[in-house]
Amino acid sequence: MTNSNKLKIFNDPIYGFIRIPSTLIFNLIEEPYFQRLRRISQMGLSYLVYPGAHHTRFHHALGCMHLMQHAIQVLRFKGVEISKEEEEGLLVAILLHDIGHGPFSHAMEHSIVEGISHEHISLLFMKELNKKFNGSLTLAIEIFQGVYSRGFLNQLMSSQLDMDRMDYLKRDSFYTGVAEGSINAERLIGMLNVVDNKLVVEEKGIYSVEKFLMARRFMYWQVYLHKTGLVAEQLLIRVLKRAKELLAKGEHLNCSEALLYFMEHKIDVHNFNATNLDKFSHLDDIDILSALKQWQYHRDFVLSTLCGMIINRKLLTIKLKNKSISHKKLKEHFTKIKELWKLSDEETAYFVFTGEISNRAYNIDKQNINILRKDGKLKDAAKASDHLNLKTLSKKVTKFYICYPKETV
Repeated sequence: MTNSNKLKIFNDPIYGFIRIPSTLIFNLIEEPYFQRLRRISQMGLSYLVYPGAHHTRFHHALGCMHLMQHAIQVLRFKGVEISKEEEEGLLVAILLHDIGHGPFSHAMEHSIVEGISHEHISLLFMKELNKKFNGSLTLAIEIFQGVYSRGFLNQLMSSQLDMDRMDYLKRDSFYTGVAEGSINAERLIGMLNVVDNKLVVEEKGIYSVEKFLMARRFMYWQVYLHKTGLVAEQLLIRVLKRAKELLAKGEHLNCSEALLYFMEHKIDVHNFNATNLDKFSHLDDIDILSALKQWQYHRDFVLSTLCGMIINRKLLTIKLKNKSISHKKLKEHFTKIKELWKLSDEETAYFVFTGEISNRAYNIDKQNINILRKDGKLKDAAKASDHLNLKTLSKKVTKFYICYPKETV
């Protein structure tokens, strides 16, 4: 392939034109593994709450790469040496960081394969691509794994102030229309520097960091952990659980070959081999939506009802509380539905259940955000800030929920 044949730019609604910086990156974008990200939604079932949230992991990966190009440019301007090889390794690593996401992103992370994170699957995909590209991804893999000697390169890709978070906050707030989540990524990147091989933010950027952390908190409680999106995800997890149970009993279910494979086989970290990776690469949102559309007419009451709830957005009622749900309250709803729908205890548990969600906008103990003061000393962002909320943001907040059909209200 000649360079003249390569597509040089993408038009992105957030940043405008995104430039493809090298032949290797162009060729990686063309790979079916990467093109699959066009069919994986960035925000799972959040479009049931925010109708505009139909953007994909493909969008996000390109956006992250664009921000990384900007960060490299800023750091070089400030005298931080980043070689051509390191630049390409960093851009490849951030481009492929989410390539291991399954259908509907986080919603089904542990439902299709058990106990395997999307990061682990991303790494397996990168290793496969490295074989195909004759070792060209070796440095990118080292940066991705955090084993490369220059730690700040990994921090640019994966930390509490990385290009991944900057892009998804900016992008997700744009597509949902939630203005509180919008951040000034360019300003934040402009304030980055490197001290002792660690990524830092210059003191004049402290207010941008505060805004970033507050935006993250707003987005988690208002969007990512929105109760309607949460209950929809729980229904989806239960659809797959029920489908696996029915298949194990010998029931026939129509679905794609790739989805059926993961329904019929228990795939975990011990047996996730090259064959399974290839099968996984054929899975996307379309497999799941197609299955839901077919299964809503299945003779099994539990499966058909769960699927119909998602397809027609007739979701369960969900109540969020600041303290754990009482056993009495759960039993009350459980008994009503069991008797009303004439179900067994096992079947009723698909429709009446409790759970908890938690979030911490800033983790002071893990790869903290260091502020570089004018005297050259480093100080943690929460301590450097005169904004009392930053200390509060470093505390974990837990909320509890109960879900049940509207018929019990």
